[in-house]
Amino acid sequence: MSNASFEQLGDFLRACRARVGPEEVGLPVFGRKRRVAGLRREEVAQLAGVSVDYYVRLEQGRGQHVSDAVLDAIGRVLRLDPTEYEHMWDLARPTRASARRVAPSTARPGVQVLLDRIDAPAFVLGPCMDVRAWNAAADAMMGLSAMAPHERNMARHTFLSPDAGRFYPDWEQVAADTVAFLRLEAARHTADARMAALVEELSAGNPRFRPLWDAHQVAEKTHGTKRLRTADGGVLDTAYESLSFPGDPDLLLIVYTTAPRTTHTAAELSVTADRP
Repeated sequence: MSNASFEQLGDFLRACRARVGPEEVGLPVFGRKRRVAGLRREEVAQLAGVSVDYYVRLEQGRGQHVSDAVLDAIGRVLRLDPTEYEHMWDLARPTRASARRVAPSTARPGVQVLLDRIDAPAFVLGPCMDVRAWNAAADAMMGLSAMAPHERNMARHTFLSPDAGRFYPDWEQVAADTVAFLRLEAARHTADARMAALVEELSAGNPRFRPLWDAHQVAEKTHGTKRLRTADGGVLDTAYESLSFPGDPDLLLIVYTTAPRTTHTAAELSVTADRP
């Protein structure tokens, strides 16, 4: 196991431990204020059935060859959801993550044909949240064809575009969701140097990125809703769905649709042309 991966596992366990209150795992809570947020390390160790020293070494990035049973026990104590559980395993088993097939740099021609047949903004998202392909409706909505290739990245746009705050009326939530998915992707692609470079770029370019990154929240990008500001200043409520491609699981098809019982013209979906 690489030292960097084990250090990230320790950081993740500490962040999760701080989010679990003693009452959630059946421990008594007394009136005296606790000195740490969430569970103490010795409490996690006791509930997971491991020695305190062993659990401390895990959080310090010094543990080696952690067993499946211990990971399962810690995941239960920290009340990890399925996405967090898989993330913990990717960090604890970096060989599993590195064995994932590397997604192609461009979408295959048949995918572009599929995109062009979708009557809604749709695009293909690759590792590091790069936009690999898109249709005309997505171009009208996000101005993708006017961007330089390195700018076609959803995380970079969220944190580095000067217009992102205008485009996303709920920017704080979009930013948190973006980082949570990026965290998940980073553990899945531990050997991808582009991810480390992107994290450094976002950290240097926007002071609001690093606190979100250090919180170690993780979330899949399966479906959801977003509010987008249109070119005329109005706000469009949209929903999105994502689908992975058989054979290319690291590519996601993202399709935006308008909210139920609302209709919007193509002009209303457009945004200002100068938004990178």
